[in-house]
Amino acid sequence: MIGAGFGRTGTMSLKVALEELGFGPCYHMTEVFDKPDHVALWESATRGQTIEWGRIFGDYRAAVDWPAAAFYAELMRRYPEAKVILTVRDPDRWYESARGTIYGIQRLASSPLFSMGARLFPRMRTMQRAALMAADLVWEQTFDGRFEDREYAIKVFERHNREVEEHVPDEKLLVYRPGDGWGPLCGFLGVEAPEDRPFPHLNDSRDFRARIRNRLALSALTAGAVVLAGVALLRRVRRG
Repeated sequence: MIGAGFGRTGTMSLKVALEELGFGPCYHMTEVFDKPDHVALWESATRGQTIEWGRIFGDYRAAVDWPAAAFYAELMRRYPEAKVILTVRDPDRWYESARGTIYGIQRLASSPLFSMGARLFPRMRTMQRAALMAADLVWEQTFDGRFEDREYAIKVFERHNREVEEHVPDEKLLVYRPGDGWGPLCGFLGVEAPEDRPFPHLNDSRDFRARIRNRLALSALTAGAVVLAGVALLRRVRRG
């Protein structure tokens, strides 16, 4: 299953829904932050180099969100039997959501405190590399460095959606909107809709911003603790 929709179109909810229906594990941008080998592969793909997709998706049955969505056409050629789900939403609401959430990750990843922590701790280094890779792929390449130009960004969003609909055969494509629920998704996949579980609704803008604040606070505390420890050690050495 290939998700071709941009981030902030309900991709996290779709990920969880697919996994509940048995089409998991499902790849999502959140997977990249803990996988340094995947980050290196995505960096190569972002530079236009050919990579072996099986090295990323070998253990997965589906992929949604960026960075995979940017390579949906390549993934269709690699996995010709896969179906495609294009998640969409109102363009103005999408822009406001993206600008207020994921667009801020680049600033977080480039902050001095996060950079200090990334130099010292492998996990933070992987998170920073993943965020900078995504910033290059999405904000610089997809939106040509003009995401803050609202009209231009929305045109890119709408053009991408049209291109997906034109490129993917009708029988392999589901255009899916947040709020559509289990019905269209289960009908497209040929499975029964869960009777006892509501469709998941996750990762709204408020929750996303809270997670970003928590990560920023963690990076600040980590880097600050390292600085204080270094100062204390230096004082002890000087006294000795």
